[in-house]
Amino acid sequence: MNYSADKKKSDDFSLVLGGPLFQLFIRARLTTDTLGLLKRRMIFFSLLTWLPLLMLSVLTGEAFGGAIKVPFIYDVDVHVRFLLALPLLLVAELVVHQRIRVIVRQFIERGIVPERSLPEFEALIDSAMRLRNSVVIEVLLIILVFTVMNYLWSSQLVLASDTWYATIVDGHRTYSPAGYWYAFASIPIYQFLAYRWVIRIFIWARFLWQVSRLDLHLVPTHPDRAAGLGFLGGSAAAFMPLLLSQGVLLAGLIANHIFYDGKALLDFKPEIAAVVVFFCLLVLGPLCVFSPRLAQARRQGLLEYGALANRYVREFDEKWLRGGASPDEPLVGSGDIQSLNDMAGSFEVVQTMRPFPFGKTAVLQTVVAVLVPLLPLTLTMISLEDLIKRLVGILL
Repeated sequence: MNYSADKKKSDDFSLVLGGPLFQLFIRARLTTDTLGLLKRRMIFFSLLTWLPLLMLSVLTGEAFGGAIKVPFIYDVDVHVRFLLALPLLLVAELVVHQRIRVIVRQFIERGIVPERSLPEFEALIDSAMRLRNSVVIEVLLIILVFTVMNYLWSSQLVLASDTWYATIVDGHRTYSPAGYWYAFASIPIYQFLAYRWVIRIFIWARFLWQVSRLDLHLVPTHPDRAAGLGFLGGSAAAFMPLLLSQGVLLAGLIANHIFYDGKALLDFKPEIAAVVVFFCLLVLGPLCVFSPRLAQARRQGLLEYGALANRYVREFDEKWLRGGASPDEPLVGSGDIQSLNDMAGSFEVVQTMRPFPFGKTAVLQTVVAVLVPLLPLTLTMISLEDLIKRLVGILL
């Protein structure tokens, strides 16, 4: 087995290092082939999407007040979207690139993909990388952003009142100069960067599904209670910056509706719940493709270890309870009892195998990452002074 060559192949796996936009970034010196220059990209995209809006709204008198209901400077959504959520999308690229390739390498290092399946495993990596590099996919995504996604944003997510970027005239929205840049440059750039993550996660899910169909070496007595696949649960942590980014975006959207449409935070309970469920499925759903293999490993393990345990307890019974032990062999200090306990422990591990290669911790991490950015909005329901008093009362 050429372990070094196989490790090199798994190191080639990356959901991020590829595609026309990535190559453009390299030529524009906004990144390197190892995703360097992160700060430069964050500054560049924030300036490209946010600074023109500030400058144009200042020039037209829509930045700080006037007759409009929502001046630029008070639009929470625009600031958190381009100064927080968008940079977090770029941070997520680096984190996912570094961590996911380590997770893919575990299939080889832990022997889960046996030597006989390595050629197929390498072919799956090559297939995933070709899909990641697809020009057609990114072109279709650009078209989708400027058509369907732009329509959904303008019809569902914008405020239904006069703002710095648009006024309502006879039921129709009329964009300001800053509004045109916002609607046809800033928002499409953000949407492209955000929805490209959906494609990447699809590639990740497809790769995992294909790997789950290989002839894998799973051990039902593995202490991770996932037949050795427990390391896959760590992939959820790799997507934390992405989840934080979407939580920040959700907080900004809700904040605008609270401040300018007279809504309350509790009015958005269905939307918040739907977002949490969606991202749990998006991040953890791909791992569920291994559930049939885990169920199969558990069934097989129960049969095999059940037969082994039955043989052992019969021999233990014959030896120590039916007079089979030698008179010179002491019961106290015998290793047979410890072995019986070890056998019971192994059988219990198989019995308690998880149906998914992740636990409650991964689910909790995902939920918390989405909800944490919403915590400041709880101050719209209770004053900061009252909140501090209640916290002090709890602590004391």
